[in-house]
Parts: sequence; structure tokens; C-alpha cells
Amino acid sequence: MDLGLKNKVVVVTGAAGIRGSIGETIVQSLANEGAIPVIVCRNDRGFTYEKELQDRGIDALFVKTDLSDYTQIEAAAKVIEKKYGKIDALINNVGVNDGAGLDASVDDFMYSLKLNMVSYFAMTKYCLPMLKKAKGNILNIGSKVALTGQGGTSGYAASKGGVFGLTREWAVDLISFGIRSNAIVIAESWTPAYENWIKTLDNGEEKLQAIVKKIPLENRMTMPNEIADQCLFTISEKASHTTGQFLTVDGGYVHLDRSLLTE
Repeated sequence: MDLGLKNKVVVVTGAAGIRGSIGETIVQSLANEGAIPVIVCRNDRGFTYEKELQDRGIDALFVKTDLSDYTQIEAAAKVIEKKYGKIDALINNVGVNDGAGLDASVDDFMYSLKLNMVSYFAMTKYCLPMLKKAKGNILNIGSKVALTGQGGTSGYAASKGGVFGLTREWAVDLISFGIRSNAIVIAESWTPAYENWIKTLDNGEEKLQAIVKKIPLENRMTMPNEIADQCLFTISEKASHTTGQFLTVDGGYVHLDRSLLTE
């Protein structure tokens, strides 16, 4: 299916993660659709990804940015505006489940909020004139942790809860401009970071199998490319009348009846 994303400028934050991470996978999927990916992230891997994409003839851009610093976000938006003048879609993707729980300092909690939620506000605020110009749309990457809790990660849970609130608020705020605002809810996704976490556990394989057995659809984890596919469809005109929605890509892990898991 042609999603109509060719030559569309799509900004993706936190997209210079490990190869195969959700952000990087979204960027590669955008490139495959002929879109213009703009990576906004603090990791220097972004320079490598930018060059690889440009070598493929893709007009990609990496803007190195510490997303916990709103002044750097403002500067990044100016770089994007100077080069492209518009943004067709903004995907706020950055997220670090940093374990800032009740035993963490208030400063650690505040930092988690700055990175995982305030960055979404700042990116949207400073990119808004370009989104208005293109009648673009916003897609926020959320987490089931905001809906279910996890334990030991107050900062991340609060941030992602706030992201869902902002998603609906912006859908209302920007409806008169024809700007849509949606969120993707991610649960158990087999990313490099998830794999690395499993490897740190003494009973990692046992823990993994216990999780997988609880995923109703096919008893497997969601793959990053499946999340990327949902993202691309949602920002495309194929989803032109979808706004203010939380789209859960999780194989039924969060919401389906637990009776499905009876062996």
C-alpha cells in the first residue's frame, strides 16, 4: 500500500538508538516509503544513520540534541525550519524507563519528566508553526506502564501518563488547524534494549518465556517493525480522520480477557 509519505518531512525524536530499536526502525521504514526522516537525538549514532540514508539517495537529516534540554530542542527546531520550512509529521518517540522510583531523588524524578514528557511538549511547541504550515500531525509514543504500572519507575510512569494527557489535549487544541494528535501504546516489544535487559537476569530465559506466554496473539512479543508500520499508517492520510486516539500495538497483552491465557 502506498501511504503517500513520499517527500514528507517526518521528525522522529530519540531515533538514534541501537540498530533495531523502535526509533531507528521507524526511520528506516520512513526511508523505505520515500519520506524525509529527520532524526533528533543526543546519540552520535545519528551521524552514521544520516550518512547511510544519504548514501541511499535519501534526504535525511540528523540534529544532535539533548532532549532533556528545551533550549537545545528550540535550536533543533530552527535547524529543521531553515532546511525544510515545514514538518508533515512529528513523532515524539524518546523514552527511557530509567527506574526513578520512590527511592530516587526528586532531582532524578524531575529529570525523568524532562526527558520523557517535557521533551514532547517542547518539540511540539517549537515545531508547531511548521506543522501548521504543512497541516501536519503529531504521534506520541507511549507505554502500557502508564496504564498498568510496573513498580519502581515513578518518573517513567508519570511521564507516559502525561504523554497520553497531552495527546488528547493537543487533539482538542489543534483541531481547528486540521492537525491530528494520536498516541501509540507499546507493551512487550522485542527491542535490543529489551533483549539486553533479559540477558542481565539470572533466570532471563525463564522470565522471557513467562512473559511471552501472557501475550494472547500468537504468544510472541511485538516486533519493532510492527510498531513502525502502525506509526506510518497513523501519520499518513490513510488515517486522515483519526485523532485523539491511543492505539495499542501489543498482541492483546494489556486489554484482552485473561481467560485467553488458560492452558
